[in-house]
Amino acid sequence: MANHLDKKMSEGRKEERRKLVFLGVSACFLLLLVVGAVVGSTYQGDGDGDGSNLSTHAMRASSKSVTALCSSTDYPQTCEASLSKAVPADTEDPKVLLKAAVSVVLDGVSKGFEHSRLLESNDSRVRGAVQDCQEMYEDAKGDINVTLRSIIDHAVDKLPARSHDMRAWLSAVVTYQQTCIDGFPEGELKEKMKAAMKNARELTSNALAIISQASSFLSLVNLPARRRLLADHHDPPLATSDGYPSWFSNHDRRRLKEHINRKPTPNVTVAKDGTGDFTTISEALAKMPKNYAGRYVIYIKAGVYEEQVTVTKKMADVTMYGDGSMKTIVTGSKNFIDGTRTFLTATFYAAGDGFVAMAMAFRNTAGPEKHQAVALRVVSDKAVFIDCRMEGYQDTLYAHAHRQFYRGCVISGTVDFVFGDAAAVFQNCLLVVRRPLPNQQNIVTAQGRVDRRETTGFVLQRCRFRADNRLADASQPAIRSYLGRPWKEFSRTVIMESQIEGFIHTDGYMPWEGDFALRTLYYAEYNNKGPGAATAGRVKWPGVHVITKEEALRYTVENFLQGSSWIPATGAPVHLGLNS
Repeated sequence: MANHLDKKMSEGRKEERRKLVFLGVSACFLLLLVVGAVVGSTYQGDGDGDGSNLSTHAMRASSKSVTALCSSTDYPQTCEASLSKAVPADTEDPKVLLKAAVSVVLDGVSKGFEHSRLLESNDSRVRGAVQDCQEMYEDAKGDINVTLRSIIDHAVDKLPARSHDMRAWLSAVVTYQQTCIDGFPEGELKEKMKAAMKNARELTSNALAIISQASSFLSLVNLPARRRLLADHHDPPLATSDGYPSWFSNHDRRRLKEHINRKPTPNVTVAKDGTGDFTTISEALAKMPKNYAGRYVIYIKAGVYEEQVTVTKKMADVTMYGDGSMKTIVTGSKNFIDGTRTFLTATFYAAGDGFVAMAMAFRNTAGPEKHQAVALRVVSDKAVFIDCRMEGYQDTLYAHAHRQFYRGCVISGTVDFVFGDAAAVFQNCLLVVRRPLPNQQNIVTAQGRVDRRETTGFVLQRCRFRADNRLADASQPAIRSYLGRPWKEFSRTVIMESQIEGFIHTDGYMPWEGDFALRTLYYAEYNNKGPGAATAGRVKWPGVHVITKEEALRYTVENFLQGSSWIPATGAPVHLGLNS
């Protein structure tokens, strides 16, 4: 009798589960169907990918459906106004939701950036800002178009696995909008530029919300087919007989073996003494073949290279490696005080996606008295830096945009010396805090997330915060040093499993100005050690947290960057999870 009852209860549970699964799938299908009925295709092109044929079409749509669709966004009125004009009411294609939401961003961004051309001034700073805005526009347009292409090229059931990519690209679009605004000096023209960019910012935020919502809803249906869908993107890969993940290409396997030996086979060699193919890094990049297939490797022999280097957007998948971060050094001294706009002060600028640097240094020698002086600026998506050094004072490392991974690096500076709006993880890195000007305080990080929907933030895992000898010298005047401050409203920094020395002030963080961002920032600490790691004395802002292990898991390399899908292919040593 007991067996019969157990069997009957088991069958009942199975039937209940089948019903729940059916309801979940049905709800998902109906949601997509409703969404598809709201949104129409907004992309028409001949496949050339230059964005010239991307457009939105004024069509009627169901106002009730659009209202429901936009209710999850932070700017529903802007959402309704844009989508009501952009979508037809008679389509059943669920992909048109994402296409419409992203296509209107392109239109809004174009209008916003175009306004910068109307801001005439005799001030060289304004003229420079206008020029910078046009560069930011090209970068933003590229990220919007690649987002649209991803939506178009993938089936609906594949889109959740592409969600993080799409949100990373659109987060960069938000960053570029703010960079354009920040370039203008304080005053009337800056306020005009901010007002002109308001619609573009809201449209981008809405697109981020819609993509996130669609992905999250689909992810709720926990079916075996769903797990198979995610396996290629998230799950630990199976190893083949040679020990490498099954999804590694032969090219990746070869490069990984070469990296283990620390001497990848270079395409070209740079040597200052003339024993290589080129004597400067810039010359080697200028001679790089166009449309090169595969990874292009540049070996840079020991030497001090005094040049300003740019790895352009067109130079994808470039690897540079040196003879060690104390031997192969790229150096410069451009700075803000002498008249160069901050992001143009960078000694080295990495823009091409997939950039990898190993065993080399990036230096700005302008000194603390020159204020903003960047050693390295990075906008490369899926960039990796291994065993490198970034040396400067204020604004040493500009982790500007996209996804970045730093392993075993030494980063030194004074004020905001790790700043930007990238999604960046620093693992096993040494943060060396130097002595600033007498009237200054030290701040390690100044993360610049502008919108809460962005997927950006800084994560410092298993790092060490140390004062250099001059800062630690007890005979010198004491300098206060902090872990971070909020450059922008939704600044996000997580420090976990790290060693924090006692020179860090017990407050931990300092404000930017007044109460700006203190309620909207997110600063978190988890399982740190050392005399500076005690959290009892931390500032009592609403956004400062001591988090649990479960919360910390959100900020691991795997979960925050989806690191298993791209970092191992570079050969970089990486820990995907927590260590404790």
